[in-house]
Order: sequence, then structure tokens, then C-alpha cells
Amino acid sequence: MVGPVSDEERESATTKVKLAFTALIGFSAALVTLQVDPSPLVFASALAGGLVVGWLLVWYVFPDTSGLTQRESRRRR
Repeated sequence: MVGPVSDEERESATTKVKLAFTALIGFSAALVTLQVDPSPLVFASALAGGLVVGWLLVWYVFPDTSGLTQRESRRRR
């Protein structure tokens, strides 16, 4: 039988999802620039800008979960 998910496993999975989401946004912004035959500087700028926007979206979409795990541990006692 499968037991409850530990806090470490939850944090690890959340970190992986955040990184994948940020990379998806960043690389999609860079790939869009390939439609107009960009210079390497434009491509790198689009990638960097996309990664920044991706990070901001992750910060907004996935709130800090540390308070959630503290409330759950209090409830178990």
C-alpha cells in the first residue's frame, strides 16, 4: 500500500514542475523568434526574456506551499 507523500517528495515534485513550466515559457518565446530569422542576440534576448516571464508566472501561479505543510502537521497532532 502507498503511504502519504512526505514533505521532501512534495517539495521535489513542486520544484520540478516549476522548472519545467519556466523552461516551457522561455523556450517557446525563443522558438517564436525563429520564424523571422533572428540574429543570435535577438534569439538570446527572447530566451532570457521568456525565462524571466516564465519565472514571474511560476511565482504567481504556484504560491509558497511552506505554510500549507505547517498547517497540515498541526492538524495531525
